[in-house]
Amino acid sequence: MAQLRHDHTAFVSRDVAVVVVGPEDAQGFLDYWQKENLPFIGLPDPKASVLKLYGQEVNLFKLGRMPAQVLIDKEGIARFVHYGHSMSDIPSNQEILALVNEINKPK
Repeated sequence: MAQLRHDHTAFVSRDVAVVVVGPEDAQGFLDYWQKENLPFIGLPDPKASVLKLYGQEVNLFKLGRMPAQVLIDKEGIARFVHYGHSMSDIPSNQEILALVNEINKPK
């Protein structure tokens, strides 16, 4: 999440809302968000409801959910989905911002 915080203004300037979904309960998310002063939305998903909707993998050998990034356009269409195999397998902000620029290009 530090990566997202680092370029948060670049996302905002492109009219992107960053939403982080995680397995913690509401209080756990609130505590973490306040402690870290995160500038984006945190959505607790302790029952894995969102995880199931987007097909995010859970790998107990790697201690939980595998990372996933989904870019959803303003019409609600998932335009890019990346399922990682570890926490080091996450697209860079520059890659995501380039995709956002492409998605937002006038038609």
